[in-house]
Amino acid sequence: MDSIKFVQNQYKPTDREFPEFRAGDTVVVNYKIIEGAKERIQAFRGDVIQIKGNEGNKTFTVRKMSNGVGVERIFPMNSPNIVSIEVLKRGKVRRSRIYYLRNLVGKKARIKEKTRLVSK
Repeated sequence: MDSIKFVQNQYKPTDREFPEFRAGDTVVVNYKIIEGAKERIQAFRGDVIQIKGNEGNKTFTVRKMSNGVGVERIFPMNSPNIVSIEVLKRGKVRRSRIYYLRNLVGKKARIKEKTRLVSK
């Protein structure tokens, strides 16, 4: 139990504002990687397949295909290493956790884009 509290206390809630996004959206997460004394920013682009937790310990999972292999990464929302989050596309899905994408290949694995009605 102590290790769970350690992880939860490691990331203090920050006052940074990220754009609103949901499962099915395509996002780019710019993440700070620290290797020894060097720092660099790496962009991770993919589809959000779930958002979990509440205020203090909220996480989201992003999935992308890399050379035909599915790669998923879980990001804590309050992580100080997240530089920015950019929403590229709004997806049209009917679930909050879209794990079924893991079993789909090719065109079936696409997420339809949400269309907005523009009033005149």
